[in-house]
Amino acid sequence: MSDSITIAIDAMGGDRAPAMVLQGADLALERHPGAQFLLFGDEAQITPLLARLPRLAEAASLHHTDEAVADDAKPSQALRAGRRSSMRLAIDAVRDGRADGIVSAGNTGALMAIAKFVLKTLPGIDRPAIATIFPTRRGESVMLDLGANIECDAENLVQFAVMGDVFARTVLGLAQPTVGLLNVGSEDLKGNDAVRGAGARLRGGMTPVRFHGFIEGDDIAAGTVDVIVTDGFTGNVTLKAIEGVAKLFSESLRASFHHSLPARIGYVFARGALKKFAARLDPRRHNGAMFLGLAGIAVKSHGSTDAFGFANAIGVAADLKLNGFLQKIGDELARLNRAPSTEKSAAL
Repeated sequence: MSDSITIAIDAMGGDRAPAMVLQGADLALERHPGAQFLLFGDEAQITPLLARLPRLAEAASLHHTDEAVADDAKPSQALRAGRRSSMRLAIDAVRDGRADGIVSAGNTGALMAIAKFVLKTLPGIDRPAIATIFPTRRGESVMLDLGANIECDAENLVQFAVMGDVFARTVLGLAQPTVGLLNVGSEDLKGNDAVRGAGARLRGGMTPVRFHGFIEGDDIAAGTVDVIVTDGFTGNVTLKAIEGVAKLFSESLRASFHHSLPARIGYVFARGALKKFAARLDPRRHNGAMFLGLAGIAVKSHGSTDAFGFANAIGVAADLKLNGFLQKIGDELARLNRAPSTEKSAAL
């Protein structure tokens, strides 16, 4: 498979941009040496950094703009007033066919609003959703939405279920992924109107996804289902809570091994296993959330990540392109959206 790919980078997005962004792009070249980057941002800040990264400088072209979307900017404001922002210009590059995907660690709401406006959505999708992969006891699971849509109705959740099903099939390679709706209980009467309504539609065969039913918070790490569906408010809170618990556990474990001399000796013998454990739970390794439902590849990196995490977000965009994800998800969505009417006609 060819490694030739061009990624548009919002160089000014993220807590430690542009230094972190450029260092991440440089690291990404180790995995994708044939990649090219279109860097959008402030030339005065970026040029000195590129001078210290000759490998990236050779693979990148810089497109100057002194405008950037603020972290606290409202999506409508960013869409209306940010036409020359680094984020908007990077997304425009995907629309115009100059780049295969865009990666940004900037304002999530602004990125979603601009990407939806510029790239448009796939047929049959009202709202794109942010999806990412979680490590579980059984392997890996997909979860969406992680913050793009704070309030969702039943129809939105059903569409998320369909998109999550397709994502799990194409990215995780699962033939028949199971889908669950995150709820406050597994009983049919639990939850708000949107969750109950979506559950009724999914149980009633309105879509051909393999619906497991309602799941609870502890089912996420257990890997009870392959696809976890929820609204953006709940999904984002869940994501941050999981990251916080993982960090607390890691720090507590490290402190325990430094508590006494016997503990330090024990660490010497357990060091190899602990490194593997830490790597599996390292949120940077799972950094890079896909905006499902857009007619273009757009990947959101965590705003507070480091260069290693941003490189992984670039890797997500590259993998999606190189594996033909957009074509696959378009084909699968068309098939899944046709299936209910086809089954209904057959029944008649």
